[in-house]
Amino acid sequence: MLWSKLFIPTLREIPQGAESAAHQLMLRAGLVRMLVAGVYSYLPCGLRVLNNVQNIIRQEMDAKGAQEVLLPCLQPQELWDRSGRNIQMEEVMFRFADRRQRKICLGPTHEEVITDLVAKNVNSYKQLPLVLYQIQTKFRDEIRPRFGLIRSCEFIMKDAYSFDSSEDGLDKNYKLIYEVYIKIFARLGLECVISEADSGIMGGNVSHEYLVLSESGEDTVSVCANCRYASGQRRESCPGCAGPMQVKKAIEIGHIFKLGDKYSALLSALFSDEKGSRLPIVMGCYGIGVSRTIAAIIEANHDANGIIWPEEVSPFDLLILPLNITDYESRKFAFDLYQRLNEAGLNVLLDDRDERTGVKFNDADLIGIPLRVIIGVKNLETKQVELQRRTDKKLMLIGMAEAAATIMQEIKEKKTCLSNIRN
Repeated sequence: MLWSKLFIPTLREIPQGAESAAHQLMLRAGLVRMLVAGVYSYLPCGLRVLNNVQNIIRQEMDAKGAQEVLLPCLQPQELWDRSGRNIQMEEVMFRFADRRQRKICLGPTHEEVITDLVAKNVNSYKQLPLVLYQIQTKFRDEIRPRFGLIRSCEFIMKDAYSFDSSEDGLDKNYKLIYEVYIKIFARLGLECVISEADSGIMGGNVSHEYLVLSESGEDTVSVCANCRYASGQRRESCPGCAGPMQVKKAIEIGHIFKLGDKYSALLSALFSDEKGSRLPIVMGCYGIGVSRTIAAIIEANHDANGIIWPEEVSPFDLLILPLNITDYESRKFAFDLYQRLNEAGLNVLLDDRDERTGVKFNDADLIGIPLRVIIGVKNLETKQVELQRRTDKKLMLIGMAEAAATIMQEIKEKKTCLSNIRN
C-alpha cells in the first residue's frame, strides 16, 4: 500500500475529550473516527488491526475444535422474557417494535439466542459435547460511553458457548477455553492477570476475568506483588504466598463462566441421556471483548511518540521510509524493494509522500509499524540503507543488494520466535 493512497487521517494534536492513551492514539493514528458518542467507524488501518485480532482468535478457537457461527443482531424480546433477563438488562437494551408489532431488541449479548438454537437442533447425548462461537457486534445503551472502544454503545465481541451432558464435561471445556485464552492474549502482545470473579447477571457459580493492568481501566483488581495471584475481592495478603496484595486499575478483556443449566432449563434446551431421560444441557460461556482488546493492546504497547504494535497485530509488516522521495535513486530503490517484498507475501506500506523528514518520522512513530527500512540519500552513496525496529529504535546498516533478503529473514525469525513461544 502506498501512503499517498491510504486513507489515514493522522492528527498532530490530542483530540478534545479523548481521555485515555489508547483513545487518543487511535484517533491520532487514523484508526477510528467517532460518529456519535460511543459509536465508531473503523478506518483502513484500524480495520486491518481488527481483522488481525479476529484471525488470531479464530485460529486458536478452531484449533481446539470450536465451530464458528454467526447469530442475528435482531432478537425477539420473548426470549429475554423467558430467561428473565429482560428486566435485569432493560436499562442497556435498545428496543423497538417492527412493522408487524413484534417486540425486538438489538442484541446486547447472545446467551438466549444460542440456547434457543441448540434447543431446537440438539436432542441426544450423542450430539454432545459441542462448542460454538461467533464474532459479532453487540449493542448496549451505555449511560456514559468513555475511553473510546473500552466502553462504547456498539462493540465487537467474541462469544463462545460450550454444551455438555455433564458437569465433568463442562469442567473439561472450561479448562480448555481457559488455556486457549491465555494463548490468544499472549499472541496479541498482552500480559494478563486472571482473577476469580462474580458471575453477575450472566449466572452460574464459577467465573474468571482476564484483565490488563492499566490506569485507563474501569475495573479494579487485587494483585499479589510476589506471585501475581489476582482476585476481585480486596485482601491484605495473598492466600497462597502471603505476599502483599495491591489494588490496581484494569481493563477487562475476557470473561468466562460456568453457566450450568441456568439458560438450558429456562429455554428447554434438553437432551436424552443413555437411559432416555430428558435433562438440561450443561452450559459454559466464554467472551472476549474484541474491540476493547485493541484499546488494551495500545494501552500496553505505546510510548510518548505513538503506538508500538505487536508483530501479529500490526496493520503492516514493514514500513519503507524514503526520506527524499523526489531523489531518483531513493525513489527507484524504494519502489523496487516494495515490489519484491509484496511479491514475497509481506504487507508493506511505502511512504511515498513528498513531506519533510520530521513529518515522516513522526507519523512512522505514531502508527507504530514494528519494522521500518529508512532510505537516505547519503547512505545510498555507500549502497546501504537502515533497518530499525519500533521498539528500541536501534539502527542496523544493511546493504542495498541484500536488503530484501535481510528484511524477509528478520521478519521470518521474529515470527518463528513468536510461534515457539505460543507452542
